[in-house]
Amino acid sequence: MSGFATRRGVSAAITTVLAVTLGAGVLTAPAGAAPLTGAAVAEAGAQAAPLAYPANGLWFSASGKTGFLTRGPVNGTYQFQWNRYADGSVTTIDAVSADSTGTDVIMTGKGQYPRTSLVLQLRDMAPGGGTVTMDLRPLNATYVKAVSRDTILAEVKKADGSVELHLVTSTGGTLTQRKVEGVPADAHRISAAPARDGSALVTFGLTGTSGSRYRAAVVDLAAAKVVSTHDGSPFFVNRYDDQHEYSAISATHLAWVSSEKEIVTVDRATGVRSSFDPQGAEGMYLATGLMGSWLTYGNPAHLEGDGFGETNPVLPYTAKSLTTGETVKLLDYVATAWTGPDGTMLVRGGTVEHGDGLFRISLGADGRPAVEPVASTGKPVQIRYLGQRFPDRFDLTSPAPLKWELSRSNADVDVRITHRATGKSFSKTLNLYTESAGSPHLFGDSTFGLTWSQIAAESPMGKDAETGVYDWSFTARPQNGVGPDAKASGTFTAGRHLSTQHDLDQDAEPDLLARDAAGVLWWVHTGYDDAKKTLVRDYSPTKIGPSWQIYDRIETIGGIGGGPTDFVARDRSGVLWLYDVTRTYKTRISARKQVGGGWNTYTQLTGGGDLDGDGRPDLVAVD
Repeated sequence: MSGFATRRGVSAAITTVLAVTLGAGVLTAPAGAAPLTGAAVAEAGAQAAPLAYPANGLWFSASGKTGFLTRGPVNGTYQFQWNRYADGSVTTIDAVSADSTGTDVIMTGKGQYPRTSLVLQLRDMAPGGGTVTMDLRPLNATYVKAVSRDTILAEVKKADGSVELHLVTSTGGTLTQRKVEGVPADAHRISAAPARDGSALVTFGLTGTSGSRYRAAVVDLAAAKVVSTHDGSPFFVNRYDDQHEYSAISATHLAWVSSEKEIVTVDRATGVRSSFDPQGAEGMYLATGLMGSWLTYGNPAHLEGDGFGETNPVLPYTAKSLTTGETVKLLDYVATAWTGPDGTMLVRGGTVEHGDGLFRISLGADGRPAVEPVASTGKPVQIRYLGQRFPDRFDLTSPAPLKWELSRSNADVDVRITHRATGKSFSKTLNLYTESAGSPHLFGDSTFGLTWSQIAAESPMGKDAETGVYDWSFTARPQNGVGPDAKASGTFTAGRHLSTQHDLDQDAEPDLLARDAAGVLWWVHTGYDDAKKTLVRDYSPTKIGPSWQIYDRIETIGGIGGGPTDFVARDRSGVLWLYDVTRTYKTRISARKQVGGGWNTYTQLTGGGDLDGDGRPDLVAVD
C-alpha cells in the first residue's frame, strides 16, 4: 500500500455507511471521492527499460544471452523463473538451487546449494535448447561448475581420500570423465568462475604439513590441464552459497577477491600480479568481474539496507582499467553481479537516473564500459518523499502520529516543527530501522513520524502546545549513501478534541461500520491504496456485537459525545439512538443513549459537517 488519504479527504469520500461484504479485500470508494493528499510521485525522468523486472524476483540468479534467471515466491513456494528478453515470457523451473554459467546454460538441482546437488540438470534456456541430467553419485563427485551444455567441472574424491578435478560429460545419457592434470592431490573445496574462451579459473585450498594454503589456477578445458598457477586466497574458496562471484577470467586477465579490502589481478600475458584496495566499507563483501582488461567491483547490498540502521555507505559498482588505471562509476549500488555472455556483465542494482532494475555492462565502441537498462522494477533508487499521512487538521490530544511516507525507510531523518505564531520549535533526528525491536518512529510501509506525546516528552513546545498553524520540514539522509537527500516541508493546523467522522480508533486512518446478514455489527479498519484508487481492508474486522438488525439506519457523524467519532442508529419505530465512542488506551463504545423519536419521517440521514460554525458536527436529514 503506497499511502493513505487525509482524514478530510476520506470523510468527503465516505458520506454514508457502506454496505460491505466482509469477506472482500477491496472496498470501492464512490465516484467523486476527494483527491488524496501526497499521492505517490512517479520517478521523474526515469528511462523505460525493455522489460519489467518480475515483482517476485527477489534474487537475480543467472544471466544468459536470451534471458535471465530469478528466484522468488511462486504459488506459495520459492521457485526459479527464466525471463526471456524477446517477449517477456516466463518459464518456471522446479529446483532448489541454481548456478550461472554466463550463457543460456544454467545448472539446477534439488540440493540446498549447487555443490550439494548430486543429481543435477544442465538446462539450455535458448529456444530449442534441451536438458541434460547428470547423476554424480556413482562417480563420488561434487559439482564445481558447468562449462558447456553437456559438461561440468566436478571434484572427485578417491578411495584414498585424495581429490581430483574432472571434466564430466554426458553423451547420450552416459557420463564420461577426464582428469584435469596439474591439480594437486591434496586440493579441497574447489570452486570456479564462469569459463571464458576455452579456459576456466579454478580456486582451491591445499592441506599440507604447514597447514592450509590456497591457489588459483587456469585450466585449459580442451587439454584438460592446468596451464598456470597463482597464490590464491581463503576468502572466495570458503564461500559456500555462491551468491556472488568472487573470481573472474578474461582473455587478458585474472581477478579474485583476496579479502574484504583487496582484489588481486594477474596479467595473463606477463604474469604480473597486482593488488587493489577499492576502499569499500569495513566488513562488507566485495564482488568482482572482468570485461577484457576492465575490472568491475562493488559491495553487494540491498537498496533498502540491512534493517539495523547501518550507516556505512556502500561502494558503487565501478569499473577500473587495468591498463590505464581509469575508473568509471557504473551503478549507484549493486545487489548481485554475474558474468554475462560475450564479455558482458549482468548486474542487479540501480542508478539515480534510471531507477532500480537489471543492467547490462558492456564495452562500447570506444573500448570503455557502457551501461544499458535491461529490466526495471519501477522503483526509484534515491529516497523520494511520497506524502503527508496525517490530516491537515491535527488533534493534539490524539494518539495518532504526525506521519510521512518515503519510498524506502533506511534513512536518518532530521525533523523540525515550528509553531508559526510564537516561533517555538522542536527538532529531532529520527533513526529509522526495522530489525530487533524496531525504530519507535517507523510505522511500516515506509511511513515514519512521531506522536505529539513523544514531542511533549522532549520539548516545552510539545508540552505546552499552542493551537494554530504549525510548519514542518525534514531532510531524509540515506543511511547507505545511495542517492541524494530527500527534503520536504508543509503545514498543519492543530486543535484539541477535534471531531472526525470516520476514525473510531484515532489512528488517522478511516474506519467503516458494516452489518452482516445475521445482524452482527463489525468495525472494518481500512486504508486507501493510491495505486488501485480504492479503500482496502488493513486487517480482519473487529466484532462490535449482535442484534443490530433492530436498526434501519446507522451513521457515523463525528464527535458529538465524549469522543471525536460517534455514531447514531435509528430503530424501526423511528427512535434515534447515540453511541458515544471514546478512547484512552483502547477504543470503547458506550451504551446507547436515546436522542428522540419521530425520526422515521426522514428517508436519509448523514452528518459530520459543521453547518452552524459552533465547532461541533451536525446531523442532516431528508424527508
